[in-house]
Amino acid sequence: MENLAYYDGKVGTVDEVTIPFNDRSHFFGDGVYEATMGANGVPYLVEDHLDRFYSSARALGIVIPSGKDELKQLLFDLLAKVDGDTHFVYWQVTRGVAMRDHVYGSDMEGKLWVLIRPQALGSIRTPVNVTVTEDKRFEYGHVKTLNLLPAVLYSQMAHDRDACETILHRNGVVTECSHSNVSILKDGVFYSHPNDEHILRGIAKTHMIQACYRLGIPVIERAFTLDQLFDADEIMISSSSKFCLPVRSIDGQAVAGRDPENLNALQDELIREFRDYTGSNALD
Repeated sequence: MENLAYYDGKVGTVDEVTIPFNDRSHFFGDGVYEATMGANGVPYLVEDHLDRFYSSARALGIVIPSGKDELKQLLFDLLAKVDGDTHFVYWQVTRGVAMRDHVYGSDMEGKLWVLIRPQALGSIRTPVNVTVTEDKRFEYGHVKTLNLLPAVLYSQMAHDRDACETILHRNGVVTECSHSNVSILKDGVFYSHPNDEHILRGIAKTHMIQACYRLGIPVIERAFTLDQLFDADEIMISSSSKFCLPVRSIDGQAVAGRDPENLNALQDELIREFRDYTGSNALD
């Protein structure tokens, strides 16, 4: 298939599968989601993503209509149906279908959606430009909710400023990006914002930290400021498709680029992990 859409047991292309009008996602964004890259028929780090998916659903009281093992097998089966070598693999669960009402019934069962489409994996070696703005989102940053309007606006801001990402801060304290985590290296130490209600617990960030431990790079999970960001030896943004992407300018101001040894070692280790997990050489 050229692409694949799945909704509550129905499978087709994105143009064929339809969604009930009263699915609560339409009115309230009432659901949670996950996404990863697929390579060689394998959804990357799928166990980690499923753990976070179920945690997000529990935080909002949403009932996922299948267990982890069943959903994992479904993702493998659906991925095998789509043409191409590397893919964007996305899934979400909404609270269910009911007449529009802010209050929902306690017996609702969620509706599962899946989207899979071919997508190339770019190089994680190519430095990027980012922009910075104030973080005005609500206090559910740790839940991968469907309410993505702030992420849309911040992503558009980056696009309009010819940047790859928008780094967010609260009163000068860096949190994360519009759809990525941000971490820094300073004096050989890896710093990243702790997992709290202000940031999403990034799977890619978690694996960067694990890679640091294997490499002997000290890790401190502590919030850092904008001043520390601009003074960092290296700045990295990480997501399910950008595992460790170096930042070389912020709003046109040159930054980082002063610890290539640790940066390259970290990137090499993440590429090795990806290849071991998927059996694919698509990432470089």
